[in-house]
Amino acid sequence: MDQYRCTVCGYVYDPAVGDLASGIAKGTSFDSLPEDWTCPACGAPKDMFEKVL
Repeated sequence: MDQYRCTVCGYVYDPAVGDLASGIAKGTSFDSLPEDWTCPACGAPKDMFEKVL
């Protein structure tokens, strides 16, 4: 699964890790994240992320 980087702070969302603090289980793809999910590091919205190449 693809990783996505926050363009504001550089946080990388890794589906293999998930975001347990926000209730996002390991194995959850970026596309499957809720639309109101925000960067756990800086609070930026989901649309401020870009795919890591």
